[in-house]
Amino acid sequence: MSIMRVKSVEQSINDAEAPEFRLRRVLRAVDLLGIGIGAIIGTGIFVLTGVAAATDAGPGISISFVISGIACGLAALCYAEFASVVPVAGSAYTFSYASLGEFFAWLIGWDLMLEFIIGASTVSVGWSQYFVEALSAMGLALPEALTAAPGAGGVANLPAAIIALLLTVVLVIGIRLSAAVTNVVVAIKLVVVLFFIIFGAFFVKAANWTPFIPPHQPPEPGAVAAPLEQPLINAIFGQTGSFGLSGLVAGAALVFFAYIGFDIVASGAEETRRPQRDMPIGILGSLAVCSVLYVLVSLVMTGIVKYDQLNTAAPMATAFQAIGAPWAVGLVSLGAIAGLTTVILILMLGQARVGFAMSRDGLLPVWFAKVHRKYRTPYRITVITGVVVAIIASLTPINVLAEMTNIGTLCAFVLVSIGVLVLRRTRPDLPRAFRVPWVPVIPVLAAAACLYLMLNLEGWTWIRFGVWMLLGLVLYFVYSRHNSRLARGETIEEAADEL
Repeated sequence: MSIMRVKSVEQSINDAEAPEFRLRRVLRAVDLLGIGIGAIIGTGIFVLTGVAAATDAGPGISISFVISGIACGLAALCYAEFASVVPVAGSAYTFSYASLGEFFAWLIGWDLMLEFIIGASTVSVGWSQYFVEALSAMGLALPEALTAAPGAGGVANLPAAIIALLLTVVLVIGIRLSAAVTNVVVAIKLVVVLFFIIFGAFFVKAANWTPFIPPHQPPEPGAVAAPLEQPLINAIFGQTGSFGLSGLVAGAALVFFAYIGFDIVASGAEETRRPQRDMPIGILGSLAVCSVLYVLVSLVMTGIVKYDQLNTAAPMATAFQAIGAPWAVGLVSLGAIAGLTTVILILMLGQARVGFAMSRDGLLPVWFAKVHRKYRTPYRITVITGVVVAIIASLTPINVLAEMTNIGTLCAFVLVSIGVLVLRRTRPDLPRAFRVPWVPVIPVLAAAACLYLMLNLEGWTWIRFGVWMLLGLVLYFVYSRHNSRLARGETIEEAADEL
């Protein structure tokens, strides 16, 4: 019973057409663009831009965005090819099953579950904070006991739980409604971002961009963090300090997290009308739009305010205060709330689709893969996802655990990049509506770039990630290895009888 057994592309596509598991194909290219932009533009553009500029790269943070965007672009090319070849729910999990085998597919599926659930919970807490501040600005104050987790001075963070549950209802009702809500909210936050760029450009002072790349600053004596509290690459090779060329790379590793989300577009392949054509448009198009916006926002922000004053939770608001436009702070808050809403929605969408694909394959109980008769959505796994996210968000003050979202994403990028090379060699006959150019150079560069960015995460993140993956290994060898449909030789029709 080989743990490296591969599920063929043809079998994956055949499973997607089974009546009991068939999802409704309603998404268009514009919907996929909305999902991608909705997932990418969130906390990153509203918070990380200022933090990275103040602590790592200075005005050169725009270059950091270019570096990070190139790394993501390389991985996005690999995702686009896979999505056009295997237009099935599950994203990197499904791609790995078709190329690297069941064991790696399980690992990446388990990894993605961590990324999506912890990510959605973390963003729900952020949404709650912005929502409470917006109510406070209108003179409506909620009791602290109901807006903070037990470890943060409260009893439960109810706004965080409520938004997760409301979006769960939207996801259960249907992917078309989810896409419509996403498109409306994405339009709102794009207006806010464009307003910041256009309005703020009139207040840019070139002097604030000097020096564009601040000189390297070595770590101060006695200020070196413990090995597990600093990026792993620093612990291995010695702490490098901040700014200079090393600061640009460190800034790229930090703002990379602002790009997370384009990969979730691939999870909607099974619900797309013309996936071979529209999936590459959604994946590459959303990444391109957001990359341009990130660079422009960082240039305007560091042009309005000196970079060393941007280490705040709301750097856009700081910039508006600096130009004497406090009225615009409310607009930024509206954009932040809109941005975080779509991120929560799409992270839970990604988790539900990955869990659905794993259940349909027998790696998780097939009961989770039940599709709603009317809405044609995997409602059981969707409801479970929403409840888990609501519980975590309401009871847990999430801080460093959020980094686990990022290491999980990077790990998925590495495996997908390698998978493209494997599938090109093992199945050269497959029709490919989109092909990664310059193979094997592009996939190898994508994997190397993502591995390097993983090394820029702190040691504790690696340890927590290792513990989670170890739990996944135990579950695989105890349950999934013996119950997978490939192991039992079970057809999709026989799996449907278990529902």
